[in-house]
Amino acid sequence: MEERMTAEMGTLTTDTPAAFGGVAAGGLMCLMSMSSIQFGAALSSSAIATYGPVGATWLRLAFAAIFLAIAVRPRILSYSRAQWTSALVLGTTTALMTMSFFSSIERIPLGLAVAIDFLGPLSVATIGYGLSRRLIWPLIAAFGVLALAHDGEGWVGDPLGVLFAFGAGTGWAIYIVLTKKIGASFKGLEGLSMSLIVAAVVATPFGFAGAVPKLDGYGLIEMAGLAILVPLLPYTLELMALRRMPTASFGILMSLEPAIAALAGFVILAQPMTLLQMAGTALVVAASAGATFSAKQ
Repeated sequence: MEERMTAEMGTLTTDTPAAFGGVAAGGLMCLMSMSSIQFGAALSSSAIATYGPVGATWLRLAFAAIFLAIAVRPRILSYSRAQWTSALVLGTTTALMTMSFFSSIERIPLGLAVAIDFLGPLSVATIGYGLSRRLIWPLIAAFGVLALAHDGEGWVGDPLGVLFAFGAGTGWAIYIVLTKKIGASFKGLEGLSMSLIVAAVVATPFGFAGAVPKLDGYGLIEMAGLAILVPLLPYTLELMALRRMPTASFGILMSLEPAIAALAGFVILAQPMTLLQMAGTALVVAASAGATFSAKQ
């Protein structure tokens, strides 16, 4: 999920962009990242069915770690204890967060899973600014999630899927702080590369046994492609985007992610949305954008 949602939640100060062209390029990178994540998640349905959510997570983390390590060539033996500690903690968080997210979308619609996922960092950041009127934003988002969870006839999904989504949201909130820290302590993409290596190692005991026996040549190609879509491409794009645009602008753009998730669920997975669910998506997007704007003020 990559300094995802850092600005959206207003947890960081606003950066100054180098130029308008840099902001425009950063905005394009944000849109590409969100589309890659959500359409990549939607396209993962067959892989999840074949390898299970944990097996599919391990395969994509392993491929992403290998690809980025080849490109970046991290200097593993040269890092300090502090750098290793931050990489270990971020990598572990990334693995648990990703396994929880894919376990959730196995059980509940993609749009609902992403909306619940957003509640974690949104609530933490809003409360972090004090018990003030900013608390209205997570409350609005919660109403949006409730609307998304009702298809007009009954409640969708199952309790375990919702629980996994909340777990992913909690991991996302922790991930925000850790990613900013690791981005400052490593050069270039070395910190991201190290954290992905750790994430792949952490996920191995959970996903190896369920995935490897079912893996064939087609599966290798499929999972390599999915690893590029999520997490390699979006993580890299977001890291680059945050170097080109203010964090507040980044956050407002990233607030579109629940809407893109709902679109990906409709186009790829044929998950229709009622008017109530569309309104719920709009509420989550508005709450996220509002939290970012108020934090900037």
